[in-house]
This record gives sequence, structure tokens and C-alpha cells, in this order.
Amino acid sequence: MTETAGKPSTRRGSRTKGLTIERIHTTEGVHPYDEVTWEKRDVVQQNWKSGETIFEQRGVEFPDFWSVNASTIVTTKYFRGAVGSPERESGLKQLIDRVVLTYVKAGKDNGYFAADTDAEIFEHELTYALLHQIFSFNSPVWFNVGTASPQQVSACFILSVDDSMDSILNWYKEEGFIFKGGSGAGLNLSRIRSSKELLSSGGTASGPVSFMRGADASAGTIKSGGATRRAAKMVVLDVDHPDIEEFVETKAREEHKIRALRDAGFDMDLGGADITSVQYQNANNSVRVNDEFMRAVDEGTEFGLTSRKDGSVIETVDARELMGKIAKAAWECADPGIQYDGTINDWHTNPETGRITASNPCSEYMSLDNSSCNLASLNLLKFLKDDDTFDAERFQKVAELVITAMDISICFADFPTEAIGDTTRDYRQLGIGYANLGALLMATGHGYDSDGGRALAASITSLLTGASYKRSAELAGIVGAYNGYARNADAHKRVMRKHQAANDQIRTIHTMDKDIHAVATKAWDAVVKVGEKNGYRNAQASVLAPTGTIGFMMDCDTTGIEPDFSLVKFKKLVGGGSMQIVNLTIPRALKKLGYTEETIEAIVEYIADKGHVIDAPGLKQDHYEIFDTAMGARAIAPMGHVRMMAAVQPFLSGAISKTVNLPESASVEEIEDVYMQGWKLGLKALAVYRDNCKVGQPLSDGGSTAKDAKDAKDAAAAAPVEKVVEYRPLRRRMPKRRSSQTTSFAVGGAEGYLTAGTYEDGDLGELFLKFGKQGSTLAGLMDAFSIAISIALQHGVPLETYVEKFTNLRFEPAGMTDDPDVRMAQSIMDYVFRRLALDYLDFDTRSFMGIHTAEERARQLETGSYEASSTDSDDSDYDDDSYSQGVATNEVKEVKSEVATKDETITDQSGAGAASARAVDATVHSSAELMEKFQGKASDAPMCMTCGTKMRPAGSCYVCEGCGSTSGCS
Repeated sequence: MTETAGKPSTRRGSRTKGLTIERIHTTEGVHPYDEVTWEKRDVVQQNWKSGETIFEQRGVEFPDFWSVNASTIVTTKYFRGAVGSPERESGLKQLIDRVVLTYVKAGKDNGYFAADTDAEIFEHELTYALLHQIFSFNSPVWFNVGTASPQQVSACFILSVDDSMDSILNWYKEEGFIFKGGSGAGLNLSRIRSSKELLSSGGTASGPVSFMRGADASAGTIKSGGATRRAAKMVVLDVDHPDIEEFVETKAREEHKIRALRDAGFDMDLGGADITSVQYQNANNSVRVNDEFMRAVDEGTEFGLTSRKDGSVIETVDARELMGKIAKAAWECADPGIQYDGTINDWHTNPETGRITASNPCSEYMSLDNSSCNLASLNLLKFLKDDDTFDAERFQKVAELVITAMDISICFADFPTEAIGDTTRDYRQLGIGYANLGALLMATGHGYDSDGGRALAASITSLLTGASYKRSAELAGIVGAYNGYARNADAHKRVMRKHQAANDQIRTIHTMDKDIHAVATKAWDAVVKVGEKNGYRNAQASVLAPTGTIGFMMDCDTTGIEPDFSLVKFKKLVGGGSMQIVNLTIPRALKKLGYTEETIEAIVEYIADKGHVIDAPGLKQDHYEIFDTAMGARAIAPMGHVRMMAAVQPFLSGAISKTVNLPESASVEEIEDVYMQGWKLGLKALAVYRDNCKVGQPLSDGGSTAKDAKDAKDAAAAAPVEKVVEYRPLRRRMPKRRSSQTTSFAVGGAEGYLTAGTYEDGDLGELFLKFGKQGSTLAGLMDAFSIAISIALQHGVPLETYVEKFTNLRFEPAGMTDDPDVRMAQSIMDYVFRRLALDYLDFDTRSFMGIHTAEERARQLETGSYEASSTDSDDSDYDDDSYSQGVATNEVKEVKSEVATKDETITDQSGAGAASARAVDATVHSSAELMEKFQGKASDAPMCMTCGTKMRPAGSCYVCEGCGSTSGCS
């Protein structure tokens, strides 16, 4: 896209000013809708606990490459009109047209385009990008734009409150209206005088914490009444406020109350009958710390708490002791978070208008009081080309297209209050961001917590914001700079130079990030040059939001800046039902790392079984970090998250919605250190969560409470003692004469012999192992091992148990074998039990374990199935359009596959095989519950109040995989 400001266009219908829009994805004369295949789907959504159907709409139209989850969430969340009425939207075309055509009309009406043909190209490019899940606007756009309702486009709001009863009551009212509209708001209460100060009448002030009770009750009442989501709010208090200690400990004290009530038998689960008696549970709390306080903590000195009336010091506290209380409260209940005032306002483009004092509920939007921000996020994986290079030029063009649309939306948007509308129209704050960073890093072979991963993330973020401000400067030359620019011009240009200088400080490592960084450098050069001439259209351009619901709309594997949640995911099927699949970026990453098809197959099968990569066959330990995740056996360390945030923060207008997770064993001192490191590394905000620190997080069954447990315990104590019958295994001895076979083998150059004896029915009953050139000690150990295994087999221990335990056992000698069915072994034990599985286990059992003959593997590559063609008739119950990863159940019936999107369907090419997908247990309804199964412990996440599914983290919020509901404002 190029600017033609001040230059006449030669096109018909030209204006003297306007953008000339270039085509990125589309072809002249061809509408994007005509390039895809459409299909009708039935969307039926149930609450799995009650069995109640909570939504049903049949015959909705979507592209064939959209997943079931994406189409379900878009239909239930974003289609407008009463279900069953003629006005109800019935397909994606109607939804996209409703939004895009509104943007195009507003762009034409407000002089954004050089000619009508540019408006048409803009329409087609925006439609294509939305249709192909390249980006998405935030949820309020889909809720409201193009409808008869107020066309609110912003998800994030910042309010203000002064030290007067009128202002406090107005705060309650404004929050209520914002919650009713399905959005969230934040504000700073530090202007309200403390409980240690006097009122003008002579009495003592209530203090901000007391007024928080009323606002919390209001949010609790409204949270379930909206049509779209629960209320979300952020409450901030400055660290020098005299009531800071009371504020810090507010939610921690309530957590103590929750535990006491739970132990007394009350139902204190989230959504439980008695949880409403607990206060302050509807807001995120953050302490706004300044550099003076952080230096006092670092140096161990005292710090003054100041009067709200005259700024005098009311009380002096030990800074380290206060920081210790903040960390202890966060250790107990995850609140409060930290906002670093010095860094926030050092990067503020509008200091002459006012300071930044607060944020939205998820902490990514930070700007002036009484303002709002509309968000949009790009799907990073859509810019990864087939040759595993990142298309930086196309990424820049799409960012410029999207930021143009976002700015246009302010021209027609409605706002919940007059003050918010005035500030937003005067400063035009935008929040472009991205999703799928974690998936992109994994797919390209970068560890999330690695120098290479951080360099790539920094380069992409720098290019995103550089491209956005470049377009903002171009727009300023066409439709004018934002109204508040003139009084803030020097500060705004200073921040642009700071971004440019930060870009120069990026230390690239690989070709990919070097190429992206080169494009970003050119973009920032243009930002400073064009901005010096035109000014800027937008006071802010970029944030990193949670991308909860819209992440599902774009079929993203990961949200916002987050790493992958887990390596094994929960997925719904077109014809109903569900399966667990191995993250589809894993085979792509393994292929890029140079692994063979056979090794990729073995690794993916191992991950499907174990949920992690530790000791995966053939996987180098140096590559483990690439597959680290937010949860599980190789969870990313807390500082790994902090370092990633620090890598991208200098390239964002706002901040980052993210929670740093710590293990349950983490200490208060570790949380304090995370907060200190966040300050030293230049973050704007930081929140932590220690596993199992909260009580009100129910387990997957959603039904157990402390009262249930107490009743069960009492019943058990009162029950009569029953007679105990002890069962012992009986040994089935081998016959005197039995059949056996001996197999010679070589593993990594070491030769040996395996002799296996069977019963009359062919079941394995004994084995003997002998190695060439073995000494007496090793021979004795092998004899003892063989006898132990043989006796256990004769006592009924299943062979498959030993196969599970001894396959993938790693020690020398290891490597290539001379067996065509087992080409590589991690150890002699790994080979022996794979060979025994192939010889003595049925196809279904060993296929479930991912063990196949050479002939079966060759058949799978040719036909997509390990089984012979005679069994293909077993698959007739499944759609030809079902997923392309064959499903392995306990009976291991292979199913035919559904061809999904190009990004989604790489299993056949990678050799991922049958174990990449298998049927899930009936009690599993989400990836969070799947991880519970692998880890053997409950995950700390709330249950969705709409469909009963356990939610999973998305930034500093939670998102439901079942229906797309979020606990925040994404």
C-alpha cells in the first residue's frame, strides 16, 4: 500500500487525497468467496454436565477448511438475530459482509481511499484475510458492527474516579454500562483519600478499599446477565497510597475466609452456592509501583506513603517489607499484580494531556483515563511459507491493511460514555497484536525460552508496530493527525525514536529473524521520516491481548504471546464426538530439524502416549526445549516467560496480557524476585499465578465440594467393616516340552540372541537373552532379568505392560539395528520388547502403542492406514471428511481422515501415524482436562459458566474451548 496524499489520481472517481490500496491476496475480477469451497454444518452445543442443549442452529454455511470448533464458536457467539427467525445470520458470508461493508462505507465517507476502486480492493482484501483466518477483529466488532445496536468496537476501557461521592457513584454506573455491553474496564483508585485522612466535615474517610466492596457487588450481579461474557475489571492503587497494605492483603484475607468456609462444609467452588458471600472476587488487583519504590526495595531503604490531599508523608514503611507483603499476597491468591509506573509513562506518547494511571482488566491496554481501545490480532502461522520462511513483506502489508480498518472504525463507533467517546476520538488509540507465537516458534524449531526464540519474537513485534505507525503517519497526511497530537508532538516523536533505537538493539541469530529485522528497520526509518512531516493518526498502535475467543475463530494453536499449552490437544469431530491429537506443529518442527519420517512417527506416537517428549525415541536432548510448554513435564520456567515478555515489550505501544505461572512449590521470595526482575527488564506490567493457590477452582467433575467430602468421610466411618477377601495370582507353569523361537539381532553394533518360549495356545511364557562377547557379570544379570520376566509372565502380568515400560528406555548400546521392522532402538531393552510386541501382541494392541512392522508403515504412507485393505470396511461409520489423523482407540480401529486446512493437515506427510490422534475418555472435554489426565493432577482453571467445560489460560484471563467464553475482555 502506498500513500498518494496531495497527488491527484488518474483513476476514475479519484480524490485529491487518499490511500492507493494494492492487492495482497486477491485477484482482480474474482471475489474471495468464489475461491473457497463452502459446506453446510449443524451447530449443536450442550452442557456436558447437565446434558441440556444450550444452542442449536442447523445448516450454517462455512468454508470446508474451518474447524468444527471455529464454526461452532462463531455461530454461537457472533451470529446476530434470534435463533429460528428469518433475521438470524446463517453463514460466515453474512457475518463478514456485515462487518466489512460497514468499514468500507465509513472509509469512503471519511476520505480514506484515493478512488472507488481502492475501496473495492480494500473490501476484497479485508474479506479474504478474515475468511482465511489471517487476522480477526476483537469480539465487540463481531457483536455490534453493522447491527441496530450501538456500534461499540472497543473491548478495553479505562475509567477514572475522583475523591468525591458523586464521582464514586458515577464510577459504579459507568462500570455497569460497560459490563452490560460485554466489555471490561480498569481504573486507579489512588485519588480517593485514605482511611487515615480526615474528611472536610471532620470525620475519617472510608478509604478506597471500602468503596471496592460496592463495585465488586455490582460486577458480581451483572457478570451473568450479559449476552456475551462475564464482567471483567481491574483495580489499581499506587504504592505510595496510605491504604496500600490493606489493598494488598484484601483478596488474600478473603482467600483465608474461603478456606475456612470450605472446611466447614460450605460450597466454595467457583459458581458454588456459597461463594457469593466472599468479597473482591470480580476484579484483578494491581499495585502501581514507581521507580523510587523499586530502588528502595533494591537498596533496602524506607519509603513514604503520602496524603492524597497535600502530598505530605503520612507514614514511612520499610520498602522490602512492603514488597514482601505484596509477594506473599500474590503467593496466597495470585493478587495483586504489578504495574511499573516509571516504564509505562516513559513510553507515553501523550504526557502533556495526562499521565497513564491504569489499564484494562487484562493489563495490555494502558493509556489516558476515560479512553478505550479496539483490538485486532494477526495469526502468525499464516505467514509461515511452505519452505519454513516467514513472509515479512506480506506480514507488513496485512498489518497496514488492518491498522487502516481499525482507524476507520473510530469514525462510526459508539462509546458507553461521552467522556470515553471524546478521548477516543481525540487520540484514536488502537491495539493491533498477534496470536500463535508459541506455535510459530515450535514449527520453526525455536525454543520459547531461548535466545533464538526471543530474537524472532522481538523482530516480528518490531515489524508489527513499525508497519502500524508507518501507516498511521501516512493516514495523518490524508485524513489528519489525531486531535491531541499537536500538544504532544515532541513526546510522540521521542517515543517513536525510542522504538527505533530498541529495534537497532535486537541481536538477530538466525536467517529468519535477520530477514524480518531488516524489513522492520526499513519500516521504522519510514515511521520517523513520514511522521516528522505528517504527524501520526493514532496515539497508540499495538498491544498483545489474550486473543481468547478470536484465537479459536482463527483456529490458532496458541493465544497471544503464550507458549503452547500442551503437546496433546482436545479436538472435536465433524460428525460428532472428539479425539485427542498431538499438536500438529510438532511433525512440522521435527521435519525442519532433519528427522526422518520413521523417527518422526515414533516421536509423535510417544508424545500421544506420554504427553511429553522426555525420552522420546530418537529425539536429541538438545531439541527438548523446542517442545517445552506452559504445562506438563517440561513446563517453561517462570523467568522464561518474563524474558520473552521483556524481549517484545520495547516494541509495543501498550503492554502484554500474560500471567507468569509458578509451581505450587514456589516460595514467596521467588515471586518477589520475579517482580523485581520484571522491573529491571523493562516490563510495564506483570502478574503471577502459583499452582493451587486458590480454593475456588473445581475439579473436572464439577460436583465435589468440601461438604461432599465430609459426608463421604462420615459415611465411611459409620459403615460396618466387611470381610476382606484377598486375591493372589496363580502361576501358570510352562509345559515340559514347549515351542520356542530364537532371533539374532544387532543394536548399535552389539550382537545378541533372543529366545522366546510359548504355551500350547501361543501365549508368551518365557524368554532368554544372551549377548555376544559378554562377561560373566553381564551374563548373570541377563539370566536373572530373563527369569524375573518369565516368572512374571507366568503369573499373568500382561506382555503389553512390559512393552510399555521397557520400550523407549534409553542407554548404550543404542542406534541402528539389523531388523527391518525395528530400524532404530534406544537400547537393547527397547529393541527386545519391540520385537516381542511384534511377534506376540495382536495388531490392535501394538498399534495403540505405536509399534508397526515395516510392511505396515509402508502401507500407511501409501493408503493412510496401517491395516490391510480387508479391514477398510470397518471405517464405514466415519465420514470421508473426518480428520486426516487416523484415530487409535483402546480397540485401535483406524478411521478415515478428514482433510482440514493446510496448516492443520500435515500428519500424512510427516508420518505422524495413528498415534497422533485417538479417542478421548468420556470424562475429558477440553485440553485442560486432557492435561489433567496426563499429569495425574487437577489443573488450576475455572469451569465455564456456559457449557461446564474446564477453561484454559489465555493471557491473564481464561478461555473456554467448548463455547469460546472468556473470563476477561479479549
